[in-house]
Order: sequence, then C-alpha cells, then structure tokens
Amino acid sequence: MLDTPRFTEITPTADIKGERHGKRAKCLQRLIRMELPVPHTVAIPFDAVRDIAGGEMIDLSTLISLFDGEPRLLSVRSSSETPDWGGPGAVLNIGMNDHAHAWLSNTLGDTVADKLYLRFIRSFAIEVMRLDEAPFEEATTPAAARAVFEEEMEEPFPQDIRDQLAAVLRAMARAWEGTSARLLRQAQGAPADAGLGLVVQRMAQGMGPGQSGSGVVQFVDPATGAPQVTGRYMGQAMGREALRAPDRALYLTRDARGPSLEELLPEVYAELLDVGARCRTRLREEMQVEFTIDQGRLAVLDAVRCPREARAGVAIATALARDGIIPRSEALLRIAPATLSRLLHRQIDTDAPRTVLARGVAASPGAASGRLVFDPAEAQAALSRDEACILVRRETSPDDVRGMHAADGVLTERGGTTSHAAVIARGLGLPCVTGATGLRVSGKDRTVTLADGRVLGEGDSITIDGSSGEVLDGLVPTQEPMLDDAFRDIMTWSDQARDIGVRANADTVADATLARGFGVDGIGLCRTEHMFFDPARLTVMREMIFAEGPSDRAAALERLLPMQRDDFTELFTLMSGLPVCIRLLDPPLHEFLPSEGQGISDLAAALDRPLSEVKTRIAAMQEYNPMLGMRGVRLGIAMPEIYEMQARAIFEATVAALDEGSVVTPEIMIPLVTARREVELVKRRIDAIAAAVREESGTEFDYRLGVMVETPRAALRAGEIAEMAHFLSFGTNDLTQMTYGLSRDDAGRFMSAYVNEGVYPEDPFGTLDVDGVGELLLLGAARGRAVRPDVTVALCGEHGGSPESIAFCRLAGFDYVSCSPFRVPVAKLAAAHATILGSDAADSRRS
Repeated sequence: MLDTPRFTEITPTADIKGERHGKRAKCLQRLIRMELPVPHTVAIPFDAVRDIAGGEMIDLSTLISLFDGEPRLLSVRSSSETPDWGGPGAVLNIGMNDHAHAWLSNTLGDTVADKLYLRFIRSFAIEVMRLDEAPFEEATTPAAARAVFEEEMEEPFPQDIRDQLAAVLRAMARAWEGTSARLLRQAQGAPADAGLGLVVQRMAQGMGPGQSGSGVVQFVDPATGAPQVTGRYMGQAMGREALRAPDRALYLTRDARGPSLEELLPEVYAELLDVGARCRTRLREEMQVEFTIDQGRLAVLDAVRCPREARAGVAIATALARDGIIPRSEALLRIAPATLSRLLHRQIDTDAPRTVLARGVAASPGAASGRLVFDPAEAQAALSRDEACILVRRETSPDDVRGMHAADGVLTERGGTTSHAAVIARGLGLPCVTGATGLRVSGKDRTVTLADGRVLGEGDSITIDGSSGEVLDGLVPTQEPMLDDAFRDIMTWSDQARDIGVRANADTVADATLARGFGVDGIGLCRTEHMFFDPARLTVMREMIFAEGPSDRAAALERLLPMQRDDFTELFTLMSGLPVCIRLLDPPLHEFLPSEGQGISDLAAALDRPLSEVKTRIAAMQEYNPMLGMRGVRLGIAMPEIYEMQARAIFEATVAALDEGSVVTPEIMIPLVTARREVELVKRRIDAIAAAVREESGTEFDYRLGVMVETPRAALRAGEIAEMAHFLSFGTNDLTQMTYGLSRDDAGRFMSAYVNEGVYPEDPFGTLDVDGVGELLLLGAARGRAVRPDVTVALCGEHGGSPESIAFCRLAGFDYVSCSPFRVPVAKLAAAHATILGSDAADSRRS
C-alpha cells in the first residue's frame, strides 16, 4: 500500500478522517471495514484539492499505478465534510480512449463500447471542459463527438488517462472554489473556508454478459420511513444475440408489472438486503446504496444517508433508538425542531405543480386552500356551508378573531411574524401569510390586486403556504398531518431529557385541550381579551365601555362576570394539577369597538343610542399611538372595576374547580407594568377580592401574582417590582417592539432589506435579539432574583417557540417558556436539544 501526504488508498487501517478527507471517503472506509465488495478507492484530502485548484497537481502517475486491470477506467466523486454542503457532480469512465474502446468492443461488443465512449466524450466536454452542450446533441457516434470536441477546443481529444484525470480534478477543485458554489454551501451553514475532498475509484461497470447492470437502493419508504425496499435497477441485456436490446429499468422487488431483480438474481437481492441491514447497524443510519452487478457479482460503489421527508426522518430516528442502535438522546438531536411543524400541519404536496402569485412572511406554518372572503362574517357563513375559505385582510384586529376561527387560512397585506394575524393564527394552528409583497387588499371592493395587475375577487380560489410564505394560484393538493407513534416517542423522550419547562399560550378550552394533549407543563399565558369577542359578550363589553361612570360600568361588568367565571372554571378543571397563568385585560378599549360604517350603525342600534353620539364616543377613544397608550395596567388603575371583576371571576372559578376535586393554584399576571407602585395598587385590590371570596365561599385557596415584563423600564426596575411579584414573565413581543422602536405590524415592509444589508442578522421579531433584548432579559432576571431568590422567571412571547430563544433562556436560568399550542412540540424538542447539548458541553469542560 502506498500512503503519501497527497493522497491515500482507502483500506481498513488507513488514516482517513472525515474532517480532512470528507464524509464520503470516511463512509467508504467503513464499508471496506465491513468487508463489503467496494472497488479500489483513493482519497485526496482537502489541502491537496486546494493546491490543485491553485495549479499544483498531485503525482498522477503514482496514483494511477495503484489501479490495475484492463481497461483502466476511473470515477471521481466529491467528498465534502458535510454532505449537505454539496460539491461538483461525479465524473465517470475517466481513461476511456481509443485503446479502451477497442478492448471493450472485443469483450462486450461494439454497441456497448460505442455507448460508453460517446457518453464519456460528451460528459468530459460539457462538465469538465465547459463546452456548450448544443453542438454535441447531433453527435451520435464517438467519432462524431470527438470531431466536435476537436473543433471546439482546436486540439485532439486527450487519450492519456493522466491528462483526462488532471482535467477532471482541476475542474472539480476550481468549481468548489467558485463564487456560486461558495455562496450555496454557506447558505447551508458551511464556513467560508470549507474544504472539499475527492475520491478516485475504479469503475465497476456492470456491463458484462449475463445479468449485469447498475442501481441504487434504500430500505425505507422516503415518505414515511417504514421498512420498504425502494430504488431502481437498470439491467443491461448482453450477449451477441441481444446486442440490439436497450437498457431496461427493473423493479427491485417482485411486481406484477414486470421482472424484478428479486426474481432474476435472488442471491444478489438477498446480498443487497444484508448490505442494508449491516449499514443500518454499523453506520447507525438508514443508507442509500449505489451498486453494480457484473455477471451476477455485486459491487458496492457508495452509501449515503438516504433522502427522506420530515415524517420519515422522525420515524427513522425513533426506530433506530427503539432498536438500540443509537441512544434516545442522539435520536432527538437528529431531528431539527422545525421538522415537527411539518407533522402538525397540512403541507403542500411536494409533487403538485404550483403557480406563485405573491410572496410574504411565513407567519404560521401549514397549507390551506379555499375561496377568498374579505370579512369575518363571510368566513363564518362559509363555515356554516362547509366551504373552505381564506380570510384576506389588509391587517387583522381583535374583531377578526371569530372570522379567523372559521377560516382555513389567513392572508394579510401588512404585518410580520409577530403581527396580530401571525400570533393568533399560530395559536389556532391556522396557516397564515402576512406582509404579502405587492399585494393590495380592498375590503370595500372585495378584491385583491396582485403585483402584476391581476385582480382576484371574492369567491376566487387560492392556496397559501404558511411554511414558505407563498400565495399560490388555485386549489393546490395538500398532504395531511401525521401524529403517529414516532411523534409520540419524540415527545416522551423530550420530556425525559429537558430541564426547562414548556407551557402553552391558551385562551380557550379548545387551546388548552390541544396543549394538554401535547403534554405541556401548564398554561403560561391566557389572554382574557379573546374571551370577550363572542357576539353576546361583545355587546355587553361595549355597554361597559360606553358606561357614564363607575357604577354603570360595574353593572355591565356584573353581566360579564359569570361568563368569565365559567371560562376559568373550565380551564382550571381541564388543567387540574398544572399552573394556569391568566393575564388581566391588556388591549386598549377601542379595539372592542367597530371601525366601519355598518358596524357603528349596528352598535348604535344595540345600545339604543343616537348614531352621532356613538360616532363621537368612538372618535374620542382613538389614540395617536394606542399600543403605548391607555392599555394594560393603566386600564386597571384608571378603571379598577375591570380588574376587580376579572379577579373575582378567577377566584370564584377557583372555588368551583376545587369543589369538583381539581387541584388549582391560579396565577394572575398584570400586563404592561413599568413601576412597582402600579403592581402595589393592583395587588391591594386583588388581595381584597381574594379575601372577600374566601369569606363568602368558606373555601381557602392560594394564588400567585406576577407581572408581564414587556417594557424596558420594567426589565431595568425588575428588582423593586419583584418585591411585589411571585413571577416575572417576559413578553418579548412588545419588549422587542419597544426596545427597537419598531412596530411589529409594519416592520415586515422593510425588514428584509435590513437583514440583507446586515443591519440586523435576523428579523428580531422572529429570532430573539440576544444582544439587545436578551441583555434586558438577563438584567431583569438577575435584578429580580437578587431581591427575591425564589421568583419564577419565564418568557411568554412568540419567541417562546423558537429553538434559539429556548437555548438562550435555559442558559439564562429561566424556569419555563410559553408558546402557542401548535408550537409546543417544537419547543419541547428544542428544550431537549438545549439540555442535551448543554450537558455534553459541561461534561467536556469537566473532562
């Protein structure tokens, strides 16, 4: 064996390293160690390939001398450090020349020899020498192809295998260093200086007489991951009497449609099954095997991780763990958390044709098709007719929530990843695309105007892909979600591995039921305002808003009290034994009022008030910047009756749930806090309500009071605020908005330009800004715990479902994160990843 610094024969004991020679070279060595029939192979390391790109060729005479036999034909394949980084395509039959053509003509016949020579001349010319493809299309013989080559190159076609191999190595090395290739692999996460290895392998043609051919096989269904032999085999009919027969594709397994490899060569088929089983055990992965058969003899050319869809990836990882081939922790790490989103939602059929009408923000995953509707009432009407619909709005408001419940998907002209539409859609598990570029929505005309001028009207059909942000023409086929045993295993193993809690943002019993099914640790955010948008409740809520004074307001709230109490009782009963954190009313009151003419007229009729008076009151309640105005705790201090009603509803529901045998300790969260005194004022009133309910019911109960830290000042003054609070829950949606001075509903219009220009590395509303907003989280948590060591620290914004944010929160010592129910599986797996990787890092430091 010759072993030089410039290239290495791949043998069982050779010094082959994945980080120096690439993953393909290392995999081939493992196949050789398994004593599989792998053709003779040589590995060229990264540094030698870089030298080749720079003009310094390796010792080709010595390398070629390692391969014996007639004819001496070789292949070259890429071997990058990570397969996902790609690399130049393989070049086959290097060494094909007049001598090899004559030898093959004598042994296999003129037809086979001509075919191989013609293929090589074309591939060498087009893929290696970068000649245009068109002139070679008319060349049907080797002589004709050589003539084209020599005319284009103005030199003879190279006959020396050294010249051919040198050109191939040089072309592949330089292709890897090219700008386009570098940008593509960097998009896959490769470093700028990522290296490429090359493997040179003796060709195993599979062209001999008798049963010969080539193929590729894998042993699981690429869609489901279930055990199944799939692939293709091209059999070559040989023999003087069969030279006119074309190549024919054979099925691998027995099939009524034609002959199969299993039938023609049962011993080789059985050998392939054994190769697959051994690869699975030794390589700890389901592999796709490339092979040839020459006169009934099997040769294994390569094995790569078999391609798979999201569902199959989960099934394969869990099966390997259940069979003891890999540990459960490794199975978890093999599955990207975002992969689980594809199991929870419908997805566009990968084989379906698609016509893209517009692109926007991928705000909530999944795919949905339906006809266009432009208001919530029409969405509810479509639901009553059992018709699928897509609710289209310029932007959504709380008024639209019931329409969103009825729709199959939501499309908005404005907004980003944390806009109202995005947040509510994710909570509902509803596909949503926001901030659609070039889209103009007219609610009045009930039309959508596309960037190219095309106009869609009510009743026209579209499909939205909330996983990619695409708006598609017509009804595009979708694939149903699949929550099977493999998914349940991943959830169970994630729970066993993670050491940070995962709660759900749940506003309704339906949300809580879904979250409980996913095995959450409780409810981290129940937004009570969403309970008021039922038509019957909304009217009473509007009466309260229009009340002339505290007594009238209290009377209206008295009618809302039993409704809220019943809601909370159901939640407490359903979540018995788990914490339920209820946020007191947060949005400005004008969000509960209509903004359009017909809605205002209907309100005037419902309240029995003059239309002019209603219009005047609505106008008077408008604010220049409502998100920074009369909302959150400011409502609770200016109109204490609202929070008193909600507190009473919570405590009376607690008593009712306790009487039914549930285990309940409610958590009450005060929103938009900026100062200790705000908490003190609200706490005093809530404590009084709690004492009154205890006395009236004769039932003792506890509750925990905390705050939502969503203003920079609250984070900075968390120490003094924590004196009054059992928990600090960071609402990173508003905290990001206020820290950046960005509207989360409008940022989508220019955020892509900011990210592209490198102003921000990522959209801060999609990925937590650990440098800016993250520092406020760290300061707030540290200052709160310095004053109150037992204070619970959590994150309950939409970042709570982001794997990067969860890893940050775990390192920061947070107790839990909370996210929408459909993001819980993603969050649990991400939490398990953070724990496993964090433990591995700690073990490495100790060792």
